[in-house]
Amino acid sequence: MKIKHNKKRNTAFVYEALVKEATVAILKNDSERKDKAIKIIKKHFKPGSVLKKDLDCYRSLYENQNLDRLTAEKILKEAKLQKRFIDPEGLFKQQTKLIHDVNKDVTPSVFGNFVPNYKSLATIMQIFSDKISPKNQIILENEIIQRMLTKSEAAENKERIDGLVYKTFAIKFNEKYDNKLLKEQKELLTYYISSFTDNALELKIFLNDEIPRLKEQLEKAKKLDEIKEDEEMFNKTQKVIERLDSFVKEDVNENVLLAIMKTQKLVKEIYPNADNN
Repeated sequence: MKIKHNKKRNTAFVYEALVKEATVAILKNDSERKDKAIKIIKKHFKPGSVLKKDLDCYRSLYENQNLDRLTAEKILKEAKLQKRFIDPEGLFKQQTKLIHDVNKDVTPSVFGNFVPNYKSLATIMQIFSDKISPKNQIILENEIIQRMLTKSEAAENKERIDGLVYKTFAIKFNEKYDNKLLKEQKELLTYYISSFTDNALELKIFLNDEIPRLKEQLEKAKKLDEIKEDEEMFNKTQKVIERLDSFVKEDVNENVLLAIMKTQKLVKEIYPNADNN
């Protein structure tokens, strides 16, 4: 029997919905809305908190991709074990406080934000539950493992969201903002907002790869005829490279964030048919 999914009690869903809220606020230059969402993320998902521990159990299953089956099975087993260490009553109380703060300080519409991996989060919540049959437990665990496998295996098992559900969530999220972003810009925004819960560890790892990539692409661009023969364009390109170098010594604030996003867009305009590599 399938358990009804209560997304407000799905820690990972609420977290991802808040990330979406902050992302859209940044794109709209709505500082007040962004600050409210990030304040709640920092308050409830700080390192060592019950909700952060619960979130980590979810994230270990929906963020780890392209793994071999043995590794995926080990991660699933450990995630279930760590989940059992979390006091259910304490978690419920913290979730209640989180729901209250979202409703009071931001808006109840946060719970209607479009989260692309909604179905995976619902499946993981059922796996962590003790209210499903052994048969359904195994079936759902196989679904999650399949999503964690290599691309070649996972390609045949990609998640398909029901059209009506997708449309409803997409409208609520205001998808036009999401579609304007490049893949690398979405990643940067997500890591930036997540940085308030992990001391910017994942953001630093991402930027350690992304900034050198952007610099390399811009150095190549300086050799293109249309840029090297235009002194103004050449000098501006060099200034962008120097600005990227300076980011190594700076904390990532919104100005740095937007500057990197603009550089990502610039590189994409120079190389419209290239991927991130």
